[in-house]
Amino acid sequence: MVRFLCLAGHAIRAVEPTTRTLTEPLSFLPDTGAPASGQSHPALSAGKRATDVILSALLLVALAPVLLFVALMVRVTMGRPILFTQERPGLGGRPFQLIKFRTMSDQSHADGRLLSDAERLPSVGRWLRSTSLDELPELINVLRGDMSLVGPRPLLMEYLPLYSPEQFRRHDVRPGLTGLAQVSGRNALGWEEKFALDVRYVDQWSLALDWKIITVTAWKVLARQGIGYGDHPTAPKFEGKRSDR
Repeated sequence: MVRFLCLAGHAIRAVEPTTRTLTEPLSFLPDTGAPASGQSHPALSAGKRATDVILSALLLVALAPVLLFVALMVRVTMGRPILFTQERPGLGGRPFQLIKFRTMSDQSHADGRLLSDAERLPSVGRWLRSTSLDELPELINVLRGDMSLVGPRPLLMEYLPLYSPEQFRRHDVRPGLTGLAQVSGRNALGWEEKFALDVRYVDQWSLALDWKIITVTAWKVLARQGIGYGDHPTAPKFEGKRSDR
């Protein structure tokens, strides 16, 4: 486990698109008026942060055998690097290094161009994604304070200038391992739907809502719902207003 944590701090950057998000919005979320976006969101409170630190530390210890098993599986089937790191936008859009298990190879054509996502996604990678085991190293990001257990998923830095002012409000809180969009459809949702759910979470956040999302997430992961996006291994890239056309 100590070796895994050390590797997490020095993971080699790899090229892998990871715009994954999880169909029907949660029925328990009330449709109330949205509070104005302020300088200090209630989700940045000490209570939520304490919950993140305690639970992420406990999960890292409890899941240490699983982490080591997955690390070994990636090493044997795909080689190094075991971990995938990528700069993602966090709170306020500020960048941080996201840590995940690697799920895609770096196979390329003779001219150096990478193969398609489908060709670079081996069976082991597909299985890790379908079980969400590739996301477990993000618990380190939660422990560090880059992320929260619950919040809008951290997407790509290149999406920041494409957001509308309303969509950018998803960065009023820390990004999460799971979120309202993830338990409401994941990759089966269009971008506009995902962002609307992200902003709704920002406006109506509570610790009770976080616990409900965590509970539903566990069921969704076991059921492996919303992993695919049609015939594509990952969701299509967000291109602003054109993305859902």
